[in-house]
Amino acid sequence: MNETAELDLARRILAAQPFSVLLGARLTAFGDGEAVLELDIREELLQQNGHVHGGVLSYAADNALTFAAGTVAGPRLLTAGFTIDYLRPAEGDVLRAHAQVVRAGRTRVVVRCDLRTVTGDGEPALCAVAQGTISVPAAA
Repeated sequence: MNETAELDLARRILAAQPFSVLLGARLTAFGDGEAVLELDIREELLQQNGHVHGGVLSYAADNALTFAAGTVAGPRLLTAGFTIDYLRPAEGDVLRAHAQVVRAGRTRVVVRCDLRTVTGDGEPALCAVAQGTISVPAAA
């Protein structure tokens, strides 16, 4: 399967997730151990102080981690766990979660993710980092 076909398949998988559709998430890159998930920052995604809610950042990290793992381990994966560190309030126009595989094993894939907000002028600001372990279930 070529890169374009892989990205199209990954986008169909994302579109099959009702919560991702609700948030307006989109995959902008998928392949070679990496995935980039983006969503537009809008008022409904903010907390009381005007910053992107931590749950939205966690969602973006979780999904980007799993999609990056999918580039090396296939589509039938489950998040085993992840940690996230919030570095600064997330403010901007777009939230971008860029995940990269650290190590791919037979049953587990370790992935890290940088979450940045991007303003209208294109200036990215690192707001959180995450690392997770993605489980590769045994074939049925």
